[in-house]
Amino acid sequence: MNPMTTAPSADALFRPDLLAKYSSNGPRYTSYPTAVQFRDDFDPGDYRRAAADKGASDTDLSLYFHIPFCDTVCFYCGCNKVVTKNRARSRPYLEQLKREIALQAPLFDTARPVSQLHWGGGTPTFLSHDEMTELMAATREHFTLCADSEGEFSIEVDPREASPKTIVHLRNLGFNRLSLGVQDFDPVVQRAINRIQPLEMTASVMRAARATGFHSIGVDLIYGLPYQTVDSFTRTLDTMLALAPDRLSVFGYAHMPQLFKMQRQMDPSTMPSPAERLAILRRVVERLTDAGYVYIGMDHFALPTDELARAQAQRTLHRNFQGYSTRAECDLIGFGASSIGKVGDVYAQNAKDLVGYAAAIDNGQLAISRGVRLSLDDRLRRDVITQLMCNLELRFDEFEAAYGIRFHDAFAPELERLRPFEDDGLVKIGARRLDVQLAGRMLVRNIAMVFDRYLGQQPLQRFSRTV
Repeated sequence: MNPMTTAPSADALFRPDLLAKYSSNGPRYTSYPTAVQFRDDFDPGDYRRAAADKGASDTDLSLYFHIPFCDTVCFYCGCNKVVTKNRARSRPYLEQLKREIALQAPLFDTARPVSQLHWGGGTPTFLSHDEMTELMAATREHFTLCADSEGEFSIEVDPREASPKTIVHLRNLGFNRLSLGVQDFDPVVQRAINRIQPLEMTASVMRAARATGFHSIGVDLIYGLPYQTVDSFTRTLDTMLALAPDRLSVFGYAHMPQLFKMQRQMDPSTMPSPAERLAILRRVVERLTDAGYVYIGMDHFALPTDELARAQAQRTLHRNFQGYSTRAECDLIGFGASSIGKVGDVYAQNAKDLVGYAAAIDNGQLAISRGVRLSLDDRLRRDVITQLMCNLELRFDEFEAAYGIRFHDAFAPELERLRPFEDDGLVKIGARRLDVQLAGRMLVRNIAMVFDRYLGQQPLQRFSRTV
């Protein structure tokens, strides 16, 4: 039986003793190998060869555009961004994106349909309406986008930057999914994180999205921020449930001021203790599952009618650099500073800074600055980790048929390291399959980490907490 056909209770999902025992730092596995394994001496020719592979012509394309600009800085944010109030800065960047589209498109068979497109940031709605129109027109000039009923075309929206008129414009451009940043509705918390966002801003955007026929509305919340308590975050959850988004991502805040200096603006003493943080997470699971949301995995919830929940039930869920995805076999082309592409067995990342990105594009070159070509072992482990993260199970015969291995022999050390997990009721290891149990779903990152052969090669402090 597919583990997603059950409707687990919060008590079954949330085992505070096990969450405390296993909580550690670890990757989110939006890729394997993770980005810390990307090499600075990567040969962009590997990317070109992967793009030209005729064997990929039966797979769809996915396009990601990184818009790095933000009008104000949110103190918690660890994204690659440029904080500026100078709207004129978007014009040269837009021109570079258009040139990059023209550079990338000839590498691919552009008859391959684009079934997924995403604008992220930063704040994509930092662009003016005319600039958004230009970027989408350039995309359609070089690539073949699926029909609205078949494609997943999404954009991250800051409600402080998007009026209902903007939402109508985005729908007219072809976007059919919104991802809204909210984090918390409490005014005290908003002041502490430098993100003042009254409820009506969010509500008006959601009303406009529904009125214009967006297929799905997702919302991001964060727990672990300054001044949050169980009671205060419960109020945020209840307010959000009244707005009824299709998807909810409730991320645990990762405090890493050594990497993100703006996080130093927040007083760690005002943040919830580990015990309070766990209590907030329990309330999240209780409230959302009681309201009928399906727990997808990690920090994602979706209504049963949402495409994300349906994809998981059908074993077509996938993970990429935007998180969970309903498109499993797409080649991903990244555009813009810091964006990452996945083409065949190659990951390639553009220069992270605007200067380096602009220099490459202006010279008529791809802006790729680092990447990695996967080995056979990488591909096998990527598939294992993806299946765990998305389907919460491993069917050994699938890997044996695809890779010519005997699973129990190939992964004997890993299966042995999972025995304590089995003793604690997190997994069940059988002769022909491994299943993540209900109590293990919130610790699926820890389970996946057992199959990651690179983890001993870099400090785990570079990653966020698994709980």
